[in-house]
This record gives sequence, structure tokens and C-alpha cells, in this order.
Amino acid sequence: MEELVVGPGATIREGMEALNRSGLEVALVCEEDGRLVGVITDGDIRRALLRGDTMEAPISKAANTKFTAVGPEVKRSEAVQIMFRSGFKCLPVVDEAGKLVDLHTLWVAMLSQESPSWAVVMAGGKGTRLGELTRAIPKPMIPVGDRPILERIIQLLVSHGIRRVFLSVNYMSDMIEDYFGDGERFYCKISYLRESEPLGTAGPLRMLPGKPSHPIVVMNGDLLTSINLGRFLAFHASGEFAATMALRRHVMNIPFGVARVEGPRVKSIAEKPELTYDINAGIYAISPAALDLIPPEGPYPMTGLMQACLDRDLGVGAYPMHESWHDIGLPEQLEQAQRDDP
Repeated sequence: MEELVVGPGATIREGMEALNRSGLEVALVCEEDGRLVGVITDGDIRRALLRGDTMEAPISKAANTKFTAVGPEVKRSEAVQIMFRSGFKCLPVVDEAGKLVDLHTLWVAMLSQESPSWAVVMAGGKGTRLGELTRAIPKPMIPVGDRPILERIIQLLVSHGIRRVFLSVNYMSDMIEDYFGDGERFYCKISYLRESEPLGTAGPLRMLPGKPSHPIVVMNGDLLTSINLGRFLAFHASGEFAATMALRRHVMNIPFGVARVEGPRVKSIAEKPELTYDINAGIYAISPAALDLIPPEGPYPMTGLMQACLDRDLGVGAYPMHESWHDIGLPEQLEQAQRDDP
């Protein structure tokens, strides 16, 4: 990291030399005590020169002092998501005193963090409940903020080390394939499971090019979530489950008094009770052996696969997820996701 750092008294030329040494397209301006006071990129230098500054001008003329940094407690997967979201290739790590202690880089993160698991994203639905919104665009391509829902899912997968991604496509599939291509610009390899007819949420898994060697992650293509997939897969493996469902706690408020009745008598009354359920979050881990339970043809839902495992006394894990989660099924749910977008 020393190659990246220059002092506040350095010149723009010396900043450029640091950029060349690092190969990371960024240099860091630090005080003598290690406090990070500025970040400089090729773009910052170009703008300074266009303003009329010379190569011998102080680096402070070009440095960005309103940079983004994170604390040491931020995990690498979280840092990768911040870099994806912001378009950064690097993210400085500073302590409470503002001193530089580390640097997350997108390239190193992609190399050092790789999961053997595949992921399958179900992106073939029509999204009819969203009405006019999905007449001209498939639901997974609806933007939330500045990116389509499906791009956010892929970035979530990649940020947790998953590099092999399959997209199950049907409705307006050309739009999805044209946008994502082979996945190279998203730091993964993307292949397509092309449904000639709707196959449900588990049917497309029979089109995988071979049986995976590790559990796979399956996600609905209309989710916005920050689930920690590393913890999810670790939970699945620790229980030796055939399949695992991510579950969300959902509370329903009954706005009336509810009577408990036995025969002709009221035995008790609960005033405006709450009913609590664990709902299916549309995120699954599936062990390779469980894929053999999928019928050879026709539509098949993921809940059918879960039930097939239960019928054979194969373990089905219940993973309690507490991270953010939005299911984009209705216009009001999309509006809420837009409001909650960081």
C-alpha cells in the first residue's frame, strides 16, 4: 500500500507517478501521522490540468477530499457491494482517527474470494401483477435507482464470491441476454437456461449443463436483498440439509377483536392480536443430490422440491434471514423499494 501513498506536499506529477506504480488507478494523500486527507484518480488529475494547474502544482489542487471510506469492521463482501454500487475500484479503510489502515480493491476481492457454488436466478416470469410496467420490459430489468433489479442480484452473488451464474429466461429474454452477455463486465460467467415454456421456479434446474459438485444458490429474479450468502451456505452445510429455505419473519396485525369459540360459548377474546409467520423469501440452497428429485419434464415449483425432500425425510433447513429484503411483485412494493434504496 506504500506505493499508493503520497504526502500532502507532493506535486501532481508525483501523484501521477504513484498512480502508475500502483496500477490501481488511484493514489492516496496522507498526512505524516497516517490520516487520509484525499484520494486522487486519473480523472482528478485531468480535471486539474484542464483548469490550468501545472504538473508541479501541489497535489491538493487535484485531490478529492470528499472521498468515501469505510471502517475496519466492514466485511469484504460488504465493501464489494459498496464499490459496485458506487462504481469504485478501490475503497480505503480508516480507523476512528481517520488513519489509513487498509484498502479494499475490487480486483483483489474478485481474485481472493471465490465460492465453488453456482447460482441460478429465475428471471423468466412476465410480472403481470406490475401491470403496464412489464409490457415493454421484463420484471427483472425494472430499474431500482440506477440499476436493474437483476443487476443488483448478480452483484450480490459476485460480492459473495459466486462466479458461475445461470439465468433462467423466457419472457423478453433477448433484452436480458443483450444486457448481461457472458457476464465478463460483471466479474462472473453467465449462461442462460432458456425456457420454451414456463417451467416454474424449480423446473429450469433440470437444464443445468451437469450436476454441480457443491450446493447451488437459487433466487427469484424479483428480489432486492442484502442477505449474507456466505452465512446462508455455511448454515446449509452445517446442517447437512438436502435443501434450505431463507425465511423472513412476517407479522400480520388483525384490526379486530378475535374470539376463541368452543361450541356455543365464547371462551376468550384477544383484542387486535398479531399473527406471526415465517414466510418463504424466495432464496434457496439446494444440494446436488436433491436435484434428482425434480421430474424430467413439465413445470415444477420450488415448493414442490421442498415437499419432495420432506416426503423422503431429507433435511430441509430453515434459515432465519434478518437482512433487508424486498419482493418486487406489486407496484406498491416497487415504490417501497425505490424509497428504501440507499
